[in-house]
Amino acid sequence: MADEASEPSRVEQFRQIVAMDPGDYFSHFGLASALFEEGRYEEAVIEFRETVRLKPDFSAAIRDLGKALEKVGAGDEAKQVYREGIPVAERNGDLQTVKEMQVFLRRLEQGKGDGWKTRA
Repeated sequence: MADEASEPSRVEQFRQIVAMDPGDYFSHFGLASALFEEGRYEEAVIEFRETVRLKPDFSAAIRDLGKALEKVGAGDEAKQVYREGIPVAERNGDLQTVKEMQVFLRRLEQGKGDGWKTRA
C-alpha cells in the first residue's frame, strides 16, 4: 500500500491537470472546488473566475464563485455574481442552481452573510 503522505493532494492533482490543459474549464472547476474545500477561498475565487471566463454559461461555477466571494468578505460582489448568474442558470434549465442563488442572494440582501451555509 502506498504511503498516503507521498501522494499528491487533490489540489496538487488538479494543478497538474490544469497545467496539462489550461483551457479546460472543468479542470479549473475541479481545482477551484478542491481549494474551496480546503478553506483556501482567495485561491478558489481565482479559479472559479477562470472557470467562468472559459465557460460563461457554467451556472454551478457562477454559484460557487459567489460562495467563495462571500467567504473572502466580498458580499457586494457575490450579490452581483448571483444577480447575473440567476438568468444564466434559468437559460440552462438548472432550476436547483437558480433556487440556491436566489436564496443566497436574498440572505445577503437581508444582511445575513454567507447565505449559502444553510438551505431554505
